[in-house]
Amino acid sequence: MRRPTNPLTKTTFLARTLLAVVAVCLCATASYAAPNILLITADDLNCDSVGAFGCPVPDTTPNIDRLASEGMRFERAHVNIAVCQPCRSVWLSGRYSHRSGGEGFHTLNKPGIPLLPELLRESGYAVGILGKVGHCTPYPTLKWDMKFDMGGLGRGRNPAIYAQRAKEFIEANKKAGRPFFLMANSHDPHRPFYGNDGYKDYGAANGPQPPTKIFKPADVAVPGFLPDVPKVRLEVSEYFSSVRRCDDTVGALLHVLEESGLADDTLVIFLSDHGMALPFAKTNCYYHSTRTPWIVRWPGKIEAGTVNESCPISGVDMMPTLLEAAGCSLPDGLDGQSIVPLLNDKTEDSDRRVFTQFHQTAGRKRYPMRSIIDQKYAYIYSLWSDGEVIFRNESQAGRTMRAMVEAAKTDEAIARRVELFLHRVPEELYDIENDPDALNNLIDDPKYKAVADRLRGELLDWMKKVDDPAQVPMTDQESEAVRQTFMHQQNEAVQRPAARHKK
Repeated sequence: MRRPTNPLTKTTFLARTLLAVVAVCLCATASYAAPNILLITADDLNCDSVGAFGCPVPDTTPNIDRLASEGMRFERAHVNIAVCQPCRSVWLSGRYSHRSGGEGFHTLNKPGIPLLPELLRESGYAVGILGKVGHCTPYPTLKWDMKFDMGGLGRGRNPAIYAQRAKEFIEANKKAGRPFFLMANSHDPHRPFYGNDGYKDYGAANGPQPPTKIFKPADVAVPGFLPDVPKVRLEVSEYFSSVRRCDDTVGALLHVLEESGLADDTLVIFLSDHGMALPFAKTNCYYHSTRTPWIVRWPGKIEAGTVNESCPISGVDMMPTLLEAAGCSLPDGLDGQSIVPLLNDKTEDSDRRVFTQFHQTAGRKRYPMRSIIDQKYAYIYSLWSDGEVIFRNESQAGRTMRAMVEAAKTDEAIARRVELFLHRVPEELYDIENDPDALNNLIDDPKYKAVADRLRGELLDWMKKVDDPAQVPMTDQESEAVRQTFMHQQNEAVQRPAARHKK
């Protein structure tokens, strides 16, 4: 049964059928035929772990790199929230997470939000999903025509099974003459990383598979935002092996599409839901938290090997982009804007801004943060930071954070990084053009006061525009009482969606 707030529930079955027929006709009369859509996503993949985006580790992502060479890559693409389910809710709703109610690991707690898969389905598309089904189903009532979660995909780590399921879906819709939307979500390189995953069913046809290339510690480069100590380097090498298996999955999916004969009729998008699950990336608002390797291939519409270097785009633009590409009307209330014009004529608008948020961890602990990113700088406001609250999140679960804490006992520089990660400071300002690893906070440097004031003001203007509740303490940053009241409200509110969606 559909949600009662959806007006389609008031129509008869015949009316629904006619509506779908009309929608298909409208799509067919667009300036181009409605394309098939293959949306491929990675789980916890840093943008700079992809060769086409400057990865210093050779031969890491050959299939993703080939896709980039055949389409357009966006150098300044970001997601709006660097945590799995809320990020994907933004993609599929076209709204910032506080506006849809998808702030944490739960379904949307605001009814009646139109969703990308359902709108495409009502317009005649078959909609299918592979992996991350729960994270990509913002309402339990959302109907997929085909779905397989990680249990049926070799723990989300078997490229051959992804390929087989994709082939079945694509061929069935090719035979039916129906356009398809397939969201194929790799579970790599999400933790547990290859070599440290403990799975017992390797080698079984229905189990996880080894990557086509396994990286050793000496093979990799440790990201600049992490210390290069042995156990960190070991975990980074395990991560890169999982990156390679993600690339294997991308290659398997693209091979199936090519074999189907529909590659020229299919718009392919690849991106990650956020950065790697290591400190200073995932579940934060840093540059490496939200930057994503966004690639679009659309034969006949995009010149191969093109690069958009200056125009910022973000995850909230996904839904309007795909609806416009499909020739379908956009619903009211979207926060994003279509990037189809950027694909068609290389138009660039470097004055656009990216706004990112963070609300709560998988453990339902609230750590509200807001950020604005322009062409040169990133400003972060951490409302939770008071010098006492300690940050706890999933990126501390592996070898790296333990190794950092141990190394901090004898290394003052690492000790300062650990302290910053655990307690943060209320405001941070980074020159991402020269310091993308966010190592030098400029917020107290008098030379950057004008920059900080400008970005702080632009962030507040955006928060007011989208009715972000954090605008209240942001407006009065000097009042500790206002901040504490806000945090109390945040911690109280977090329990409500958890109870509402408890299984």
